[in-house]
Amino acid sequence: MMVIVLGFCALVTLIYWQARTDEARPVDAIVVMGAAQYNGRPSPVFRARLQHALDLYNAGLAPLIVVTGGKAPDDEFTEGAAAQAWLAERGVPPEVILVENEGRSTWESVQGIPSVFSSERHTRVLAVSDGFHLFRSELMLRELGYSAYSSAAPGSPIDPWSPVEFWYVIREAAAVLAFLPETLFD
Repeated sequence: MMVIVLGFCALVTLIYWQARTDEARPVDAIVVMGAAQYNGRPSPVFRARLQHALDLYNAGLAPLIVVTGGKAPDDEFTEGAAAQAWLAERGVPPEVILVENEGRSTWESVQGIPSVFSSERHTRVLAVSDGFHLFRSELMLRELGYSAYSSAAPGSPIDPWSPVEFWYVIREAAAVLAFLPETLFD
């Protein structure tokens, strides 16, 4: 039992470590992990991710931005479409915004990326999300053959070291543990 508890604590530590490690560098594309949108408008969390991706794109770190995220059953817009519109309104040329708009979870969204952005032609990606989400995002992108790096959205309303972030870190640790059997026994 002690080994399980220590292993879980080590995973939580790795998630926090990744959340605080900015790996921004030149890549083939910036991948923005989706989040809630409301009637075509990105939520505050999603806007922070998109703003960070825009800042990285404007700094010349990538020629392409891949936005991800499907929609809930009653939604009119997908997260991907809301992100595409938000970026275009801020001057990003439509031809450099690639949209994955089917995924309803992180894994589904990541699995949809190769349909818009091939890991054979483009290998290096920079995942943008909230810090707590980056460990799992990188793990999943690597599973699909990308060389993945990550950079946390600094303007997120989910404050670092807050109780809310702690809850998300615990949730992410459980999600990583749920994902590992898929990768180990594939």
